[in-house]
Amino acid sequence: MNHLQYETSPYLLQHAHNPVDWYAWKPEAFEKAQKEDKPILVSIGYSTCHWCHVMERESFEDKEIATYMNDNFVCIKVDREERPDVDQIYMEACQVMTGGGGWPLNCFLTPDKKPFFAGTYYPPMPAYNRPSWLQVLMNISHAYQTKRETVEEQAARLTEIIQNSGDTFTGNNLQVVREGNPFHPAMLQHIFSALERNFDNNNGGFGGAPKFPGTMVLEYLLGYHYHFGEEKALDHVLLSLDKMAMGGIYDQLGGGFSRYATDAKWMVPHFEKMLYDNALLVGVLADAYKLTKKALYQETIEETLEWVRREMTSSEGGFYSAQDADSEGVEGKYYVWEKGEVEEVLGKEASLFCEFYGVTEEGNWEGKSILWREWAFEAFANKKEFDVADLKRRLADSRLKLFVSRDKRIHPGLDDKILLDWNALMASAHAAAYAAVGKEAYREVAVRNIQFILEKMVQPDGISLYHTYKNGAAQYDGFLDDYAFLIDALISVYSITFDTDYLLQAGRYTEFVLQHFLDEEDKMFYFTSSKQLDVPVRKKDLYDSATPSGNSTMVRNLHRLGILLEKGPYRALASEMLLKMKASIERYPSSFGHWSCTLADEVFGIPEIAVLGDRALDMAVGLNKEFLPEKVLMASSREDASFPLLAGKENGNHTLIYVCQNYACQQPVETIEAFKQLLEESKSSYLL
Repeated sequence: MNHLQYETSPYLLQHAHNPVDWYAWKPEAFEKAQKEDKPILVSIGYSTCHWCHVMERESFEDKEIATYMNDNFVCIKVDREERPDVDQIYMEACQVMTGGGGWPLNCFLTPDKKPFFAGTYYPPMPAYNRPSWLQVLMNISHAYQTKRETVEEQAARLTEIIQNSGDTFTGNNLQVVREGNPFHPAMLQHIFSALERNFDNNNGGFGGAPKFPGTMVLEYLLGYHYHFGEEKALDHVLLSLDKMAMGGIYDQLGGGFSRYATDAKWMVPHFEKMLYDNALLVGVLADAYKLTKKALYQETIEETLEWVRREMTSSEGGFYSAQDADSEGVEGKYYVWEKGEVEEVLGKEASLFCEFYGVTEEGNWEGKSILWREWAFEAFANKKEFDVADLKRRLADSRLKLFVSRDKRIHPGLDDKILLDWNALMASAHAAAYAAVGKEAYREVAVRNIQFILEKMVQPDGISLYHTYKNGAAQYDGFLDDYAFLIDALISVYSITFDTDYLLQAGRYTEFVLQHFLDEEDKMFYFTSSKQLDVPVRKKDLYDSATPSGNSTMVRNLHRLGILLEKGPYRALASEMLLKMKASIERYPSSFGHWSCTLADEVFGIPEIAVLGDRALDMAVGLNKEFLPEKVLMASSREDASFPLLAGKENGNHTLIYVCQNYACQQPVETIEAFKQLLEESKSSYLL
């Protein structure tokens, strides 16, 4: 028992049995520091702080670490709710020195209580781009003994800044934390600059013809805008999505996107429709909708997923792979129109429709017209002095009539095999759409598809996956992408249902991937399993191409599950993989779009959000409507010791939102507006 046994604070009493000789914030501690000429460690937290408990378990209960702390420091524990004055002073010190804050807060002081170094959580071994707690302790002790004058000057300067509250501290922070950190916001700025050079500022997208959607790069730009406030990044995403949604690459009658455009203006598509392209586009549209609430994005999501429901879904709940570009042996024949055909179907409404959707006598492609539009509804209505609502109604009626007429044509061929990896992408897309627009049918589709996969595409051993399913039978061993995308989908579906069975399944499959796909030497994943013996070599696929690479997806999975399931080795592996890839990501960001997103997660950390209380599930629906580049979100009506984010959190009669990020926790809040303000305030520290 240490000196905390005599305290009444629940938080301090939690530490009373630590081998660390903790003192409370009382004169005897400072007298000891003065007498023994030792630096002081002040460790501040509160009883429901998740990372406070993690650090206690990992470091403060470790006898070797505790011995070093006792021999070299006077250690003080503070309950921030009991002594908010102490917390305020040293939290400001941490924010000035590191650009961020939160709890646990660990601040080192001279014996006269002046701070000279501060940080939050440190792991027991070097990980997560952080030195170990013991390394920090040793560096601080060494600096205090050998660079006393520098330490005292830094402490005096920092104390002056805190007292004046307004100056900017530019000291070297003893280089304990920043030294050797391979991940920094400047890397992300470099990536943005490289991408910006390839912006098509007139038509959106990147480069010239042929033009692909580039969804993963668009997602990176949305995140970049969020973190850095760069309007050019957001503007380019919105321009690109607007032009695609209004272009010929998008089926203006039936919904869904074609594979790519053969021109720079998105007018002329390669008419093949792929499941994965549409899944990825729905995802970025959902994020753009969260940011803008733009009707075009909601309409495009709904029309695309209606196409999936109508034409790409099996009776069992699986998704088909693709629709051909050709019908009757002619590319695009199903989709294009002669002006006379439009006039025959629409009659007097044909003139308006043709003007709006670019239908002419001469056509815009091989003598016929691909439907596309240059105008937003509002701009066209203003030009014509029409009522916007009336214009939209008339054009919707015309589109429906033409769709019914087109449906009588011979349809393009359907590739009706069901691929697990692409199905998982589309399940995630439905989850994203539900989160953004709240349509219950999308949640039901996502749940049903996951159920289909787990019932129909799992091998007899109960965990190995099949890659493909057709005519009631599954075959071929699953590849890395199958597992990685399924894990991602399980996490996504958890985030809209809050059924923890999905997380447990994600954990099971992650362990399987680690056992059967990981190259233990270079810490990357093979594309094929160790159980697959019918190939002469095992290759690794690292590039993000038409879909995210299995490796970049596993980085994202490991990062999130490392938090959700409290698996430190998962997060350490994710960091190691990114470290190996970061030079390639910076040099060729357009080829590593998804990797770039995961790199941003590593730099800034993923917000860890837990909602507890009677209204938790309803509040989580609201939180899901807010744009964050990445997050982990758990919600429950009561605390659950099985999951770290839900453990040890008392909410009384309130529903509370708990937020942690970068191993530091903030005070819980009761409203979504307060949650948004909390995150907005935290963003101000990113670039310091």
